[in-house]
Amino acid sequence: MDEKQRQLQDWIGESRHIVFFGGAGVSTESGIPDFRSVDGLYNQQYQYPPETILSHTFFEKNPEEFYRFYRNKMLFPDAQPNAAHLKLAELEAAGKLDAVVTQNIDGLHQAAGSKTVYELHGSVHRNHCMKCRQFYGLDFMMEAAGVPRCPVCGGVVKPDVVLYEEALDQETMEAAVLAIARADMLIIGGTSLAVYPAAGLIRYYRGNKLTLINKSPTPYDREADLVLNQPIGQVLGVIRV
Repeated sequence: MDEKQRQLQDWIGESRHIVFFGGAGVSTESGIPDFRSVDGLYNQQYQYPPETILSHTFFEKNPEEFYRFYRNKMLFPDAQPNAAHLKLAELEAAGKLDAVVTQNIDGLHQAAGSKTVYELHGSVHRNHCMKCRQFYGLDFMMEAAGVPRCPVCGGVVKPDVVLYEEALDQETMEAAVLAIARADMLIIGGTSLAVYPAAGLIRYYRGNKLTLINKSPTPYDREADLVLNQPIGQVLGVIRV
């Protein structure tokens, strides 16, 4: 364990209200590709850029192409929680971690056992008919062909994920802000902190244990109290609770 890892261990040991804020990099060790790395979604070639396909406008105008991309590139039903997800759940169970705030939509934090999870961008596990609001799980979306239709009323079933041009859920954002404002330690991991408004949440932290864990540098490294440029699972996996 090097000096930075020991510092992280010490801070976690003395903290009682930790909040974790994570992005796509948290799930890459579970086999889910991130968006902005060399091999990420934004660097692959499609008929349309991912930003276009994952927009509300495109969803409304080209639902067939949207769902084809969504099923092929956004759904990973066989993915399992990795060391980072499991350690965060362990920290929560030990009464040290108050909440997980995530930009991910894969549900792996809950699968690992985390209870208080604020999903800023929604979840692939929640889907609703746009007409009658009937709920459908991930299995329904995986099994449906083409544009998924509600068996009850025939309406289009839309995933509860935040598309480009759509606003984040206000209640979720407010809960995340409150948790971060109350935190005595904020751990940020697996995110480039380039996506707003989510990245702006960092400004609500008022403590002196701001820790950034990311394989590559972020725009906020200079403001952090501790920076570890390593895979998140590798760092958190060896932490003792």
